[in-house]
Amino acid sequence: MAGAVKGAVEVAVVDDEPSIRISAERLLRDEGYETFSCESGAALLDHLSKARPDVILLDLRLPDTHGLDLLVKLKELSPETEVIVMTGFGTVESAVDAMKAGAFYYLTKPFQIDDLANLVHRAAQQRSLKAENVELRRQLEGKYGLSNFVGSSELMQRVFRLIERVADTDSTVLITGESGTGKELVARALHLGSRRRDVPMVTVNCAAIPQELLESELFGHVRGAFTGAVASRVGRFKAASGGTIFLDEIGDMSPSLQVKLLRVLQEREVTPVGSDRALKVDVRVIAATNRDLQIEVESGRFREDLFYRLNVIPIHLPPLRDRREDIPLLLRYFLARFNTEKKMAVADFSEETKRFLLRYPWPGNVRELENLVERLVVLKGDGRIEVDDLPEKFRPPKSGEVELPELDVPEDGLDLKRTIEEFEDRIILSVLERTNWNKNKAAALLGIKRTTLLEKLKKRGLVTPGDGGRLHPETEH
Repeated sequence: MAGAVKGAVEVAVVDDEPSIRISAERLLRDEGYETFSCESGAALLDHLSKARPDVILLDLRLPDTHGLDLLVKLKELSPETEVIVMTGFGTVESAVDAMKAGAFYYLTKPFQIDDLANLVHRAAQQRSLKAENVELRRQLEGKYGLSNFVGSSELMQRVFRLIERVADTDSTVLITGESGTGKELVARALHLGSRRRDVPMVTVNCAAIPQELLESELFGHVRGAFTGAVASRVGRFKAASGGTIFLDEIGDMSPSLQVKLLRVLQEREVTPVGSDRALKVDVRVIAATNRDLQIEVESGRFREDLFYRLNVIPIHLPPLRDRREDIPLLLRYFLARFNTEKKMAVADFSEETKRFLLRYPWPGNVRELENLVERLVVLKGDGRIEVDDLPEKFRPPKSGEVELPELDVPEDGLDLKRTIEEFEDRIILSVLERTNWNKNKAAALLGIKRTTLLEKLKKRGLVTPGDGGRLHPETEH
């Protein structure tokens, strides 16, 4: 027999025959189980009010109730408990009824005692697996559920409200936002908040899979469909049936595949590569992209009809620079998390450090901030994180360096090229003033060649005031 399940595993024996109760308890105790026995349904229900056995051996004929009626009640009171039904009057019909009611196994008397031991062991293992799955789901919900999102800003509060409103629906959702804003976290929160949560979410990164293989990956293929297809394969859509499929980086999908995806969304069926038989799929679709699909549609790179099919419920995640008030919350959240995970004792960030992190533009968004905090916690270990602990790019400019001003983007947008040119002009002029218009020193400070600096000065018409439109006399330096 397989190795016995040891530890605090309780098996209840419910039978009105004393000999069966005694012999079963003796065997189970020898195997390392804790046991409880009784002769009636009422006694078992009374025991269930105080404890929850992992496995129950249940006789179908009890003096005060029928075992099938009791089985139904047991599964309502303690669904995680595995029940092995025993009877001396077995019929196919009663066996089927017992299995439909949730019995783990149907055992006909008389039986070999070793058979009973094996069955109890298997039932205890099944009970343990169920408990592990429940714990895993709890951990996943803690990691990926809505509670994992941090943000008191109005922008994020709107996102939270929208997630809660649409999670438990089958509506298609399109999540947009820059890289690192948490699009996959939103997808997982939507899935875990839906009635489909018991089926794992299937994730496909459309940018990471070569386009010539993506169709097979999504829809499957039959044997011999192409060179190397030595066996049939179920696609991700079929694998996600009953659950959710998350199509990340949907904006990178080729036009030919966009047509096929549109048909899947319309017909709710997929056709494997090399097959002429369509397969029905019951799946919720969540897509995400860091591109502006409206612009992609206007440029002809993305199908307009597919865009509208995906954009039923749009959720936009704002970049971190647009919700700077959330940065202190995120710093505290990740600090606490990585202190726990890495077994460190970093106390806090100094106020000066926080000020510089608040001013940083965070091009990598929350993911960049998360990675920074993990790095700082691991390297620091304990104490307080100071400015000198920050990587170079997060630190304030040193003496002689130019600090760029913050930029507020107006509601109607800006001319990016012109804005960059204006910034460059201001930087060049600032450095020239600092070096008294010495071109050699200015070029060295800017990290460019002297000829490059001169070309920029001529192109932009940057001249010394009072020189009558001429370059500063020290141009020849």
